[in-house]
Amino acid sequence: MAALTGTKSYIFEQNVPFSSCHASTLALLSNGDRIAAWFGGTCEGDPDVDIWISRCHKDAWSGPVKVAEEEGLPHWNPVFFKADNGIVYLFYKVGHTFSEWYTRVIVSDDDGHTWSPPKELVHGDRGGRGPVRNKPVILQNGAWVAPASLEREAWEAFVDISLDQGETWKSSEMVPSRITREPGKGVIQPTLWESAPNHVHMLLRSTEGFVYRSDSSDGGKSWCEAYATSLPNNNSGIDLARTAEGALALVHNPVGDNWGPRTPLVVSLSENEGITWKQALVLEEGEGEFSYPAIISANGKLYITYTWNRKTIAYWELTM
Repeated sequence: MAALTGTKSYIFEQNVPFSSCHASTLALLSNGDRIAAWFGGTCEGDPDVDIWISRCHKDAWSGPVKVAEEEGLPHWNPVFFKADNGIVYLFYKVGHTFSEWYTRVIVSDDDGHTWSPPKELVHGDRGGRGPVRNKPVILQNGAWVAPASLEREAWEAFVDISLDQGETWKSSEMVPSRITREPGKGVIQPTLWESAPNHVHMLLRSTEGFVYRSDSSDGGKSWCEAYATSLPNNNSGIDLARTAEGALALVHNPVGDNWGPRTPLVVSLSENEGITWKQALVLEEGEGEFSYPAIISANGKLYITYTWNRKTIAYWELTM
């Protein structure tokens, strides 16, 4: 397994218009620019928390720009998706509680320079349809599959599927789970990949001390019972992408305590579709919060962002 090497920087470091930031996402644009988004405000869940973006052109990040706000409503979990129709989608959640938040989407047809007004992703949604934290994937049959979950009483995961390039969405069956159905227990925030036509897989954040997994053989319409992997999980976000060489690259905190420390943050690789994993690179270690990573793969590189102590968003470019 080849070694990962790369460079780290910060998207912003001073003179920012918010005191806390979290839950980043990123996309690679057609001209090679990178674009990142996150939520920022006084503190997670406060009414002044909005969605911000920054663009990296020729290795220099622009200052943060607000792209989504609704007075008095906290914003959460932006998710970029560069679609095969050339449009950049930015999904995000709005609402006072996880159980009742709902999904907005704005779109750009000029690589993120201008954005449409926000609209509901699914009319009447409460609880969160579409991508909850990680990017959708495009299956070999052309379907868009968005990793979704609900945080009502027990935590549950599913996917939303669009066969008309995001115009309409239909939810899958819920992922079966034997985890005790108690408030705040279960699996959420899937990250997805396809191993063969219609064979779709998810890794999941869990409350059980391990990353969980579920598999589908019908394009994501139904899922097997979620089962524990060997990967420790601290009940914090994870994300993965496929490398140019065909391996899976997962960014995660290898900590096996529910609500455990969000450090260190590492990249692990799998060369057998997630059956086994090997830690390949430590991105952060030591005291602090390094969490909620996002990863994309393009042009033979891996691009990663994550929360750095809620003060900035860290950015890596990696090659193998």
